[in-house]
Amino acid sequence: MARKASRPQPVSTNHLKPLVEDCPACGRRMWVDYRNRRVVATLDGLVGLVLDIRRCHHAACSRYRQPYRPEAEGTYALPQHEFGLDVIALVGRLRYVEHRSVPEIHQHLVGRGLALAERTVTNLLDRYDELLAVTLTDDRRLRDRLVTQERVIVAIDGLQPDVGHEVLWVLRDCLSGEVLLARSLLSGRQQDLAELIRQVHDNLPVPISGVISDGQHPIRKAVAKVLPGVPHQLCQFHYLREAARPVYEADRHAKKELKKQVRGVRPIERSLEGRTDPVRRQKQSAATAMPSAAR
Repeated sequence: MARKASRPQPVSTNHLKPLVEDCPACGRRMWVDYRNRRVVATLDGLVGLVLDIRRCHHAACSRYRQPYRPEAEGTYALPQHEFGLDVIALVGRLRYVEHRSVPEIHQHLVGRGLALAERTVTNLLDRYDELLAVTLTDDRRLRDRLVTQERVIVAIDGLQPDVGHEVLWVLRDCLSGEVLLARSLLSGRQQDLAELIRQVHDNLPVPISGVISDGQHPIRKAVAKVLPGVPHQLCQFHYLREAARPVYEADRHAKKELKKQVRGVRPIERSLEGRTDPVRRQKQSAATAMPSAAR
């Protein structure tokens, strides 16, 4: 839908210039040929950017007349995007840490003064997943840390705040707490999960000594296929939850049966409101003696 109102003016304006003045290809001086302007929506308001664009005018250069933009531009927003990186980070935290739905994230951003459509939140979530995947591909720091501990214990879990949306599958090392791989999948099939596990296994500098997950059959089959012989343990949280399920069901059934026996107590209490005779006091004492769970 087209914008129906003019956009507010930026609360601040920053003039950005390239730090490099000489052409990276031929070494000759690049001149400022023109300026670009863009407005970025951040959590602190609209920020206007004035960008000096340099170009090399040496005809024999491989970068002849190719634009060289200010390096600091990337700290504000992604190319051709109107929302800042801080907005993308907030959207990712609200979705995957606080498990909020897309409409709830939209309401939160609107409450902070951002003007955007609900479908824009979905686009921002896609950009967040892409940035996370790019960050995890730079594994030099991760490899150095894993080498010192000589092994990893992989935890596998899928995050799906809304039914029908893509599932963010996360593979994490339990010893260091580092995320080994994070990727969104439309489904949790055995073949897809096996490919994720295989990719982590092939890129690790140390062996996998164990796997922890819930009891989903696709996960169990994928682990058995890619990591035969590696111990696979059910997550303690899921294990205790499943162990307590019979007790929970029995308690719920007992509460249901108890309510059947004392059904009608509340209407009697309402009928006694405003009365002061001895019969009222006697019936009210009997009703008050009933357990609160059964009333």
